[in-house]
Amino acid sequence: MIILTEELIELGKKNAAIKAVEENVKKNMIIGIGSGSTIIYAVKRLGEMNKEKNLNVKCIPSSFQSYQLIIQNGLELVSLEQYPEIDVDIDGADEIDKDLNLVKGGGGCLVQEKIIASNSKKLIIIADFRKKSEKLGMNWKGGVPIEVIPMAYFPIMKKLKNLGGNPKLRMAQSKSGPLITDNGNFIIDVDFGEINNPKEIDKKVLFIPGVVDTGLFIGMTTKVYIGNRDGEVLIFNKK
Repeated sequence: MIILTEELIELGKKNAAIKAVEENVKKNMIIGIGSGSTIIYAVKRLGEMNKEKNLNVKCIPSSFQSYQLIIQNGLELVSLEQYPEIDVDIDGADEIDKDLNLVKGGGGCLVQEKIIASNSKKLIIIADFRKKSEKLGMNWKGGVPIEVIPMAYFPIMKKLKNLGGNPKLRMAQSKSGPLITDNGNFIIDVDFGEINNPKEIDKKVLFIPGVVDTGLFIGMTTKVYIGNRDGEVLIFNKK
């Protein structure tokens, strides 16, 4: 019997991140860098490989965290304006279903992450085993993050209730008031329970005026690397 500890979970994350980078990064690539705790290991390994093999990779951040990681690990920072087509995007997820649909945005960077992912030839997701489930909403209880224009948040919450969701405005941790995204918007976290048809939910939410984007990433994932309980890495490919 394996007793789960934080050390084992971190080992799984690290192994998944390293394997994903080593198998998907090649010389002269343009790479999207996502956000989250697992990405720290990925960017560290990417920086090491870049020096060891003179890969000459260029990195586009999706958040202030990934911006800092790129700089700290000696990687070249570039932008979508310079390179609108990305070879591979490496990112994390809050939950991954059997069809490799994702819930993202627990850290508040969902819109930039989706922009980077949508302009990438491949989206590679790295996570630990707790993030994998049969359906979205089974394991992740934080709800689906929805980034919204601040003036519209209240009527949007009413409309989300009408869609069967339980919406909550995400509040800041270290100051009074709502959390403000990098884009100057609010985030509403919506509990839809177990989601049988994420594509349909995504479509309905995006139709609401004032919604910027959702944390549902539907049909975008190419491959998932999961750090398992025993430190081994499980790989799931897009069907």
